[in-house]
Amino acid sequence: MIERVYPMTIEGKEKLEEELDLLKTEKRKEIIERIKIARSFGDLSENSEYESAKDEQAFVEGRITRLETMLRFAEIIDSSETAADEVSLGKRVAFIELPDGDEEEYFIVGSAEADPFNGKISNDSPIAKSLIGKKIGEEVVIQTPGGDMTIKITNVEVA
Repeated sequence: MIERVYPMTIEGKEKLEEELDLLKTEKRKEIIERIKIARSFGDLSENSEYESAKDEQAFVEGRITRLETMLRFAEIIDSSETAADEVSLGKRVAFIELPDGDEEEYFIVGSAEADPFNGKISNDSPIAKSLIGKKIGEEVVIQTPGGDMTIKITNVEVA
């Protein structure tokens, strides 16, 4: 079975490694302690604290497995391998929407490190897919669920 490759920046990989370490060294211990305490309350069939701790344990173990897989198949992207004015994963891109001129700026990252609320969009997103490979000054039509959007790239830089 071929595993999926997870493109990411070196910073993104380091952040995932930190999260994995935290889950394995601290969170697991906290949950085990919560389970011990909940067991001491007696009848497990009606013990909501026990059920809650077991649910959290399942979530944490699932997240650990997911992080280990992403890190095992991580592909570090070196944005310096592309032209300085070309949009690629690992670069910050600024553009204006046409015709009204609203400015937006995003950092294009791998899906494993995407955080749209903080301006980090996945390379799999419609915006990033439309921008990757384009250069400063180019006008691009981006197909979004809300309709087509025309933009002009104003800046590209290594973040």
